[in-house]
Amino acid sequence: MALKIWRYDAVKGERALEEYEVDAPDWATLLDVLDIVKDRHDGTLAYRKSCRMMICGSCGMRMDGAAVLACKTRMVDIAESGHVPVISAMGNMPIVKDLVVDMNPFWGKIRAVQPWLEPGYSDPGEKEHIVSQERMDTIHKESLCIMCGCCVSECNSMEADPDFLGPAALAKGMRFVGDARDRATVERLQSYSEEHGIWDCTRCYFCQERCPKGVDPRDAIAKLGAEAMREGIDSDMGARHAKWFVTSAKTTGWLRETELVPKTQGIAKSMKEVTFAMGLLKHGKVPPPFPPHVAKHVDEARALYDIVKQEGAQGAAGIVQSEHALARLEFVHESGAEERDPYGPDSFPEPLPPGEGAGQ
Repeated sequence: MALKIWRYDAVKGERALEEYEVDAPDWATLLDVLDIVKDRHDGTLAYRKSCRMMICGSCGMRMDGAAVLACKTRMVDIAESGHVPVISAMGNMPIVKDLVVDMNPFWGKIRAVQPWLEPGYSDPGEKEHIVSQERMDTIHKESLCIMCGCCVSECNSMEADPDFLGPAALAKGMRFVGDARDRATVERLQSYSEEHGIWDCTRCYFCQERCPKGVDPRDAIAKLGAEAMREGIDSDMGARHAKWFVTSAKTTGWLRETELVPKTQGIAKSMKEVTFAMGLLKHGKVPPPFPPHVAKHVDEARALYDIVKQEGAQGAAGIVQSEHALARLEFVHESGAEERDPYGPDSFPEPLPPGEGAGQ
């Protein structure tokens, strides 16, 4: 098979796209192909590897612009299709050489969330502390993280703001916020809710699409936001935005955007947007705030709000996690059970496998 690799010389600061053609067995992964290139064609090629078992997370890199684990990515279908993939280093981290990135910024973010247990007792004594399976299920996904950096590589927020804590660090934070034994929950949530924290996530879901272990970092960030609001930690504009969104939908059945800015940013900061608002008004984009428009069946929105409250699923327990939704879509598609689709046949698109979605 053939593949192209972006080579990088740190001394000269030069990049070059080089193509290689190798003979590989049909069971070969991308990591196997890279080994063949290094052993038989170019010994100067640099990349990381260790366990070869999708456990250590060392071999994260990009293929055709999307982060993958090289040891997990089978190549036979790509070779048979005739496609020539382009291999490059992960994004959002400085390149050291070829496919090797500097992970120091990554580990700095991990350390910033204090990834250790704060049990709240100095001496555990002889008592055995047993945590129920239900409580452990809250942090099951977050515990699967192998620190490969694939999610960080694809994070739009980190590309725009390198100081953003990022999906891997916040997922690790949720692993301890959700731990029944930890006694620093409020302190953690306050720290994570500061600037460059929870509410800076753009919800692009690329981290979930590219995570090779199903950690689903965006779900973890959503759970952190829900836990923060449950604890009354809601001073950030992101939290205020979320609260007003719910209030608006509950009271009138739709989002009252003319009130969103003052409710989110405050009156003083909103005054700075008057010029922008006047431009929207000129083009008919700002409806009159009074009387407020009320949806025809607003009672349904209010009833839905009441049902959610009655169920008492507060904080992380109230987050609908993406793998549940995707599992349902996959079941509907594979079974062909159209009667299970409440919105009619084909209303839900078939979920795309990794590499075929928007993240590519």
